[in-house]
Amino acid sequence: MSTAFTPGRNRVLAHTGARYPIVQAPMGWIARTPLASAVSRAGGLGVIETSSGETANCQQEIRQMLALGLPFGVNLPIRFLQDDAMLRFVCDSGVRFVTTSAGSPAKFIAPLKSAGITVYHAVPTLDTALKCVDAGVDGLVVEGSEGGGFKNPEEVSTLVLLQAIRARVDVPLIAAGGIVDGRGMAAAFALGAEAIQMGTRFVCCAESPVHDNYKNAIVQARETGTWVLNKKASPCIRALKSERTRVIHDEGLMPADTFKGLQQVYFGGDMEAAPALAGQSVGLIEGIQTAQQIIDDTLRGFEEITARLGALSQQRHFG
Repeated sequence: MSTAFTPGRNRVLAHTGARYPIVQAPMGWIARTPLASAVSRAGGLGVIETSSGETANCQQEIRQMLALGLPFGVNLPIRFLQDDAMLRFVCDSGVRFVTTSAGSPAKFIAPLKSAGITVYHAVPTLDTALKCVDAGVDGLVVEGSEGGGFKNPEEVSTLVLLQAIRARVDVPLIAAGGIVDGRGMAAAFALGAEAIQMGTRFVCCAESPVHDNYKNAIVQARETGTWVLNKKASPCIRALKSERTRVIHDEGLMPADTFKGLQQVYFGGDMEAAPALAGQSVGLIEGIQTAQQIIDDTLRGFEEITARLGALSQQRHFG
């Protein structure tokens, strides 16, 4: 595989230490050492989640990743952290790259950067991006509405959001939402990104710990196979269509116990136990591959497309 990406040319690579600008999203309970290490070994950047709220378990996952000596990151979802224990642990652990999300990063930036940690914040709107850059983040994860999981109820696509943010800020951008391969990566780079983040694609990769029923549901779904739910309350999410999510969609609100059975979906394979979080990119995923295959195929596709576009530019025609 070509090693066209070097830290001297790409700020995300310089910040993360990864070989390739492909980041694995921090899905709760899923984004732990087996998946993150597979992504990092394949040249991407594995990220350890902390949104599950299992502080001690997540800290142990971080220790395991540090012991492996692989480049990786940690996500700190501000609104879901019970206290500052995880923040303090990350600052003292030797972690070098953190993404923050779900809230204002303002109070987190100073302690993280004092510990020598690079900080990117996940943003769903231009206004949020501008506030985060003013607060001092090193980069942004630009999350379009196509992505799965927790969403902004005011939907802005990755296509539009990337352009709007790149026109106003100079920091490195990681594009997230609707990307599963080299085509999506090439499009994101054309719009100003320096890396991509994939969640749904890695949820159904071979090293993902989730049940085969969940993986197969992703592979079998079409591009219309998800709903945005609970847009009039919080949290707003995108999940696979199912009988359970149809009821939520029709009623417009989620019951308080909606996520109680989430681990039964993830690890028990009961696709009606809770909403199965996934992005619109389910319609682009045709099979289960290893993390290495996903990254190799993505880079191959990216390089083929950018080479073709470069040739078109040099020839000054659109043939």
